[in-house]
Amino acid sequence: MKRRHFIHASSLGIMGASLTSLRNLASGPISSERMPVLFIGHGNPMNAIEHNKYSESWQKMGANLPRPKAILCISAHWETPGTKVTAMPKPQTIHDFGGFPKALFDVEYPAPGNPELAEELGKMLHQTGVEKDYEWGLDHGAWSVLKPMFPLADIPIIQLSLDIHKSPREHAELAKELGELRKRGVLILGSGNIVHNLGRINWQAPNSAYDWATEFNNKVKSTIVNRDFDLLCDYKSLAASAMLAVPSTEHYLPLLYATALANENDRIDFFNDEPVMGSLTMTSLKIG
Repeated sequence: MKRRHFIHASSLGIMGASLTSLRNLASGPISSERMPVLFIGHGNPMNAIEHNKYSESWQKMGANLPRPKAILCISAHWETPGTKVTAMPKPQTIHDFGGFPKALFDVEYPAPGNPELAEELGKMLHQTGVEKDYEWGLDHGAWSVLKPMFPLADIPIIQLSLDIHKSPREHAELAKELGELRKRGVLILGSGNIVHNLGRINWQAPNSAYDWATEFNNKVKSTIVNRDFDLLCDYKSLAASAMLAVPSTEHYLPLLYATALANENDRIDFFNDEPVMGSLTMTSLKIG
């Protein structure tokens, strides 16, 4: 049974190209340059249609990245029993929230899927079985970021679900098996938030952070700077504030997918490193 995360405005304040063949990705020549990996703090779904510093940074990122042959997105908003991958040729745009303006529900992001890449992904992941999914599509953790980043919606996209039965460490180990895709022109993007506690939102201070949110966010950043990525899996040990910052893991886990793919020579750059309404952080990073 699939689980969607329904986001309400009251909680937040308010055809394209496809890969020419499977073999071009899976068994074509390896590039000397790896694609970067992104972790995006996605925050409010309204960022998809508002012109603000976050959407503008995503737009700039898309313009400056090497053009991907395909995109693999790991979103906080697709949790499943077991690991699934979207395998339809035309994924639907999922509006998995409520209470927002009609303009947000009117958004469509008609990027193609890539069944061939989904098939190959199932063969790559040896630590877990992968079920092909034909019902999900692109949830707002994916399209709200990708719409500003690649507005033409002409790059094939697949999503990999978060298995609710796996531990953070097991997610990170699974992510390491995706590394070959970086050599094949695939952009791997994790979409979530390092600090994400909707129950503690501070309505009166939209650009503030609670002390515990700052503490945890800074500890995660310093751990990344020190490249102690394994320690990120044991996030509860990072700071006393961990349970406030990460009351549930779905928004944190996409970070582990990104950092698990970092190579020793990869440069790591932070951006959008700001708090939102006390208990969220938009901190994002580019690896490579």
